[in-house]
Amino acid sequence: MLVLVPAAVLLTVLLQKYTIPFKDDLWRALSDGLQKSGPASRAPSKGPCDMVRDCPDEHFSFYVRSGAANVVAPKICLRNKLVLGSVLNNAGPGINIVTINGKTGDVVKTAHFDMYSGDVKPLVEFLKSMEKGAVVLMASYDDPSTKLDEEARKLIAELGSLSVKSLGFRDNWVFVGGKGASVHSNFEKYQKNDSTKNKYENWPELIEIQGCIPKYLD
Repeated sequence: MLVLVPAAVLLTVLLQKYTIPFKDDLWRALSDGLQKSGPASRAPSKGPCDMVRDCPDEHFSFYVRSGAANVVAPKICLRNKLVLGSVLNNAGPGINIVTINGKTGDVVKTAHFDMYSGDVKPLVEFLKSMEKGAVVLMASYDDPSTKLDEEARKLIAELGSLSVKSLGFRDNWVFVGGKGASVHSNFEKYQKNDSTKNKYENWPELIEIQGCIPKYLD
């Protein structure tokens, strides 16, 4: 009994640590990171979304991949369905964004904003128009930062991003966050453009993230 009791206590602690309670805020779940979303597996490549994640009930699976150099467009998948990519003709240079309803998982908007030769104002307006409880998925393509001003960086940081503050010319970046976030999201990867380490000469290697987003409950 002296051995079994500590073991039972340890099991209870582990279950509490690695289970995302549905009653908690979505943003707390986002901050828990990718490793608590269940194991991922590679499915046979039958379409543009070949990453499969076994998510719990009341969660949405996602996959976000950055672009590669200025040749291969990024792609964003939700529930193993492509929602942004070259096949759909809705991806482009700069910052690519998909917003979803945090309660239903339905796609609200898709957009891309050219941050090299475009204007940052449409991006700022887009970010300001997001409603509380919305989930945002972002992926870079070619250059995501030249026109990215402090206001835009601040708005993205308020969605839970840490890397946007240091995002530079032709860096690769993928991110999942939410409007009204009170914590930093761990659904984020950042690859700096470094000529001594780049895979594609003037661009770094593409990066990707995948995981499970819990439904947002008031």
